[in-house]
Amino acid sequence: MTAREKSPVATRKKLRLLQLAAVMFLTISGGPYGLESLLGYVGNNGVFLLLIITPLLWDIPTIFTVLELNSMMPVEGGYYQWVKRGLGLRFAWYEGWWTWLYTFVDLAIYPVLFVEYLSFFWPEAHAYKIPICLAIIWSCALLNIRGIVPVGRVSLLLGVIVLTPFICLFVYFMLNHTGPVSFPSPSLKGIELPALGLGIYTVMWNFLGWDNVTTYADEVSRPVRTYLLSAVLAFLLIFGIYFITMLIAVNSGIDHAKLGEEGFPSLGSLIGGPVLGAVIAFGGMAGGLGLYTAVLLSVSRIPKVMADDQLLPGKMNKLHPKFGTPYLSIITCSLLVSIMIMLTFADLLIIDVMLYGAALFLEFITLIVLRKKLPNEPRPFKIPLGIPGLCLMMLLPVGVYSIALIGAFSDSGGAALPVVYALLALLSAEVGWWIILWLRPHLKNK
Repeated sequence: MTAREKSPVATRKKLRLLQLAAVMFLTISGGPYGLESLLGYVGNNGVFLLLIITPLLWDIPTIFTVLELNSMMPVEGGYYQWVKRGLGLRFAWYEGWWTWLYTFVDLAIYPVLFVEYLSFFWPEAHAYKIPICLAIIWSCALLNIRGIVPVGRVSLLLGVIVLTPFICLFVYFMLNHTGPVSFPSPSLKGIELPALGLGIYTVMWNFLGWDNVTTYADEVSRPVRTYLLSAVLAFLLIFGIYFITMLIAVNSGIDHAKLGEEGFPSLGSLIGGPVLGAVIAFGGMAGGLGLYTAVLLSVSRIPKVMADDQLLPGKMNKLHPKFGTPYLSIITCSLLVSIMIMLTFADLLIIDVMLYGAALFLEFITLIVLRKKLPNEPRPFKIPLGIPGLCLMMLLPVGVYSIALIGAFSDSGGAALPVVYALLALLSAEVGWWIILWLRPHLKNK
């Protein structure tokens, strides 16, 4: 047996279909938690229109792009490696840096959500927010250091815990609801632009992250087939649970402000009493843990591949001698998130979606560039469109992104401020690139 065969990287187990589907579900969704404010923004008539149109225009083009590029290059680093091959090292740095920033923002949300749902059982939890959040951050770091398969197994368990309360909610609602289930006529009439923008941001945030699950493609068994089937399963599951939950909320007659303030446990308590409310709150805690664990798994692979290209300090690509995981990257990510947990949810959501959208735009450009540069490269999954069709497809998510951005800028209540923060964060990539060239001038022509 060679030294390579004995190494932890060569011998580590790989993720399989149901485990990847569970990790994908938790990376992108973690259940409908986070949608509670949507009814307050767009009302009964707008909620289903946004739930249907936004995924069609935002997610379907993204999923297709991710599946084609991942089938070409199922490698560690995922989207970073795609952009590097298509657009060069400079834009790969942009992609990695923007994704790193938005993921820190994203990760900071989940421990705080855990505390919110924990307060259903223990109202004093808010007084201990920081130590509870830190305990979550570092316990998830230890799990990730142990490897992708333990993360996959835990994700499968947490995914079941997240889904079970909403299955109970649906069953209890159907057994006890009198009269027909009403489906409001889809309409955006009367909804002001700032509220529409925030509503779109809310749906976008609850559907983003499809490219994140490609950063560990070399750790997935039969990656092309497994990613395709997992994406189909995850999308159907996510859309289904969102749609059913909001349909129940609309038919329950719950006050929109109460739902936005107290979350889905208040819906559970209204439909099935305090026991069902408690079950949903427990599912929210599991969702926070699952989202954090799954997203940390994806983002921790990016600093390693960026360090391989000398864009970050060399030690960031060091692997754990026993588990073969990028443990220094995981620790660094955990340290940075530990600093960010005091930010607020609403501002984080806007910054999160803006940074993610910019990075996603580079992936769309990469898809088109690689079609032109490498037309004969094997693509086990290929979008059945030519380059003009791909350009039109790209306009769909860009249009959704633009409407949400215009809505945020038109808000006089303060939503424009996080947009400015996000723009500054985007510009920081260019500043970082010039610092890299100053330290490593030999990278200029790469």
